[in-house]
Amino acid sequence: MSGQKARKKPSEQSQDAALLWLLLTTAAPHWRYLLLAGVMLAVAAGLNVLPPYLLQQAIDGPIARGDAAGLWPLALSYGGVAVGAFVLQYGQVYALQMAGQRALSDLRVRLLEHMLRQGQGFFGKHPVGDLVARIVGDIDSLNALLSSSVVIILTESVTLVAIIIVMFSVNWALALISLAVLPVLLAITIYFRRRIRRSSTGERTALARTSSFLNEQIQGMLLVQLFGRQAASDQQFDGYNSAYRRALVNLRFQSAVFLSVLEVLSAFGMAALLYGGGQGVLAGWATIGTLVAFVQYTERAFQPILRLSEQYNSVQIGLGAAERIQRTLLAKPSIGEPARPAALPHIRGAVEFRDVQFSYLPGEPVLRGVSLRIPPGQNVAVVGATGAGKSSLVGLLARFYDPQGGAVSLDGVNIRDLALADLRRAVAVVPQDPVCLAGSIAMNIRLYRDDISDEAMRRAAREANADRFINQLPGGYDYEVLPGGANLSVGQRQLLALARALCLSPEGVLVLDEATSSIDTATETLIQEALGRILRARTSIVIAHRLSTVRRADRIIVMHQGQIIEDGSPDELLASDGAYARLSRHQLATRPE
Repeated sequence: MSGQKARKKPSEQSQDAALLWLLLTTAAPHWRYLLLAGVMLAVAAGLNVLPPYLLQQAIDGPIARGDAAGLWPLALSYGGVAVGAFVLQYGQVYALQMAGQRALSDLRVRLLEHMLRQGQGFFGKHPVGDLVARIVGDIDSLNALLSSSVVIILTESVTLVAIIIVMFSVNWALALISLAVLPVLLAITIYFRRRIRRSSTGERTALARTSSFLNEQIQGMLLVQLFGRQAASDQQFDGYNSAYRRALVNLRFQSAVFLSVLEVLSAFGMAALLYGGGQGVLAGWATIGTLVAFVQYTERAFQPILRLSEQYNSVQIGLGAAERIQRTLLAKPSIGEPARPAALPHIRGAVEFRDVQFSYLPGEPVLRGVSLRIPPGQNVAVVGATGAGKSSLVGLLARFYDPQGGAVSLDGVNIRDLALADLRRAVAVVPQDPVCLAGSIAMNIRLYRDDISDEAMRRAAREANADRFINQLPGGYDYEVLPGGANLSVGQRQLLALARALCLSPEGVLVLDEATSSIDTATETLIQEALGRILRARTSIVIAHRLSTVRRADRIIVMHQGQIIEDGSPDELLASDGAYARLSRHQLATRPE
């Protein structure tokens, strides 16, 4: 058991530190609102302890003397305190909300900006559902914490301290009797704190797994329905959902037991006060007014404790959310910007790989000492079996990843020394699975770049042969594309991706990563016709399974198990009767009539 406790303690400390770190880094710019809230909070706490004192003065003073006129000043003061406390509480909550909501808005932007700076390896390790949960779900948990729990915790904590101070200053004996159960309450709070924190962590983990599964299944709904996996998916989701339900029930059970124990303890504290205070009145060391005031003080003392305990679940959820957000923000981008970027005033398109070693996972090499030089303007095709390392070669050139050994250079400059924005403008990649965003056709081509004119955008579409289908759409370039390009065919999305690459990177290296692997013959013809014009003027690297797409290449690279095994022109490789020749004969033999 001691070992378990020792292992849990650092996690708890990290969660507390994470919340403190987030509060300091996100709320600090809004310190004026926080300072205003703090001043009003202190004044409101002072006003909150006045009503029992005024009641004591009324009972032991005018009421004991039978002086009805003497009650008016105390009654007016009582009403004035209530109004003042209301105004201060409203102002305090407003100021805290202004600071909290602005801080959370900044944190959302900060999280997304941090994710945008990450390399592709980061997104390979973190499912989309988890990343969305960080920006939406965890920020929402912090929102609940800051908008409700923090306000209550600050208000009630300051009020509790003020009440305890006043109680001891008025009658220390009654204060000791009233607060005798506080040590027991503190011990119980520490005990349940650990249990609720573990339950909260389990609940959030189960929720994240459920969300990730739902995201995966909905994105892959076509696959699920195509192979009749609805029943299996439903059964698997039932398992995730049941695990989440059990974790949530356990959390609610722990919270309910904790609150019930606190209610019982507060009742014991009140009973002790009534008995001890009654004895004090009879013995003469306390007055009836003091006893009545202490009854109210005790109620007000336990009320903050009860309200604080009610927020315990939200606090634990917020702590867990803060730790996850902190871990995300502390994840260093695997692809870093150079301190002093090198300049590329004119892009020629000379590419070189020098003894490049690369692996996604330690001990599982994907590229094994690849060396390759591509002179400016050369059209190079890369072929090979699946897993040979073709796409990894492209990923390194565009610097989606960095090699573990060797170097990649563009025009004689190591790409690590180039600003990422300059490199991505110099190396345009048309991926195998083109991505389309919700918005117009024009927006999808220029990607929010205001510095690209309509003429330049339309010229890129013409060069890619995309204008042929765009002009047939209702509204043409203003046609609204659904999220993911759901209202476009695969071929249309591929033509758009080619137009986008030409628009955003009009010069430099053009890379096509299996760009024709999933399209029909007619669209492939359009792309081949476009490439015949485009590739004459720029360096290009074409990765393909279909050899029909690489016959016009100046040079063909054949890869096998992360190494280059053949390099030459199509005619040279066919004449050598090696791997490329065998692959060519195989495709000719299996081509449908």
